[in-house]
Amino acid sequence: MSDPPLRLCEDAAATFSILASAVRIRLLWLLARGESDVGTLSRRAGVGVTSTSQHLAKLRLAGLVTVRAEGKRHVYVVDDPHVISLVEQALDHHADLRGRSPQADKKVAR
Repeated sequence: MSDPPLRLCEDAAATFSILASAVRIRLLWLLARGESDVGTLSRRAGVGVTSTSQHLAKLRLAGLVTVRAEGKRHVYVVDDPHVISLVEQALDHHADLRGRSPQADKKVAR
């Protein structure tokens, strides 16, 4: 690939900005394992339903998840392999860092 244009870099930065939330990372990870409704995601993520709905709305607006209605339920799906890969690679990266570091419980420097 040739040097990426600035606009493409800005779009990528916007995606990383949306992903800069531990709850959203967790929701995407859960959705990468299968579609789910808000209540189930809320319980599995350990976050309130209202908060889960707000995070899902942001992910939806960013085009990272889709939703479909099944009666009164709203079922969320992440089907973009790039998004799934980003989340899994970030989690794998930090799991590896924790495994190598004697300061495993300390946060990574920002």
